[in-house]
Amino acid sequence: MSDAYQDDRGNNDRSITRPGAGAGYHPKGGDAKPGGPGPFLIGDAMTGGYGKGPDILHECTIAVEKGEIAVIVGPNGAGKSTAMKAVFGMLDVRSGAVRLDGEDITALSPQDRVAKGMGFVPQVANIFTSMTVEENLEMGAFLRRDDFRPTMEQVYDLFPILREKRRQAAGELSGGQRQQVAVGRALMTQPKVLMLDEPTAGVSPIVMDELFDRIIEIARTGLPVLMVEQNARQALEIADKAYVLVQGRNAHTGTGKDLLADPEVRRSFLGG
Repeated sequence: MSDAYQDDRGNNDRSITRPGAGAGYHPKGGDAKPGGPGPFLIGDAMTGGYGKGPDILHECTIAVEKGEIAVIVGPNGAGKSTAMKAVFGMLDVRSGAVRLDGEDITALSPQDRVAKGMGFVPQVANIFTSMTVEENLEMGAFLRRDDFRPTMEQVYDLFPILREKRRQAAGELSGGQRQQVAVGRALMTQPKVLMLDEPTAGVSPIVMDELFDRIIEIARTGLPVLMVEQNARQALEIADKAYVLVQGRNAHTGTGKDLLADPEVRRSFLGG
């Protein structure tokens, strides 16, 4: 990954986010109270599971602040993606709460959370394969009523290969390019927070590094990024905040650097 991003992400340029995102802005007609107490986005002490099934999460807490990259790591079956889906409203949170910029959104549907400013990129089935790259990006702007072309240009600047392939069917792209389309489509909503579920799954190490560099660049605009990642060591290297989950519970929490240096974390989750 490029070293240029490792130490300073203080750039206040918010060009790819909603105007005022992370600074108390809310969509027209929203009733949120800006600047509420606590982290910008938090899933607080979440316990829950799917439908009538058993609880998968047990008082699990994950959070991200404006301009941060927060990563969720842990062994297979630890509940990492489940925690992300709980924050996005895709399973029942039986106790605990989800708050975005001080507003309790626990009862909202995923669609309503998108309208509130949550951009979510699932691990699989995250593009329209028969549509062109540009049509996929246009689909990301389905809730917008303003001119979204400047945002599309910003996405093309972030992912230049997509500009080159904008007329090509997205299903014909490589795995890494598909992920760029998926992230780009989420950015077209001008989200207040970007959530990525294993964005580097199935891509080569070189492509993984490129994607991480772009994720860092996105965070530099002030946009909070919450990410589940299977490549734990690499994810912790770029993380401002990190959560290790085990069996749906918080096992370790700290900065990426702190967890990389923690002997127990290294021994249990990073191969020594």
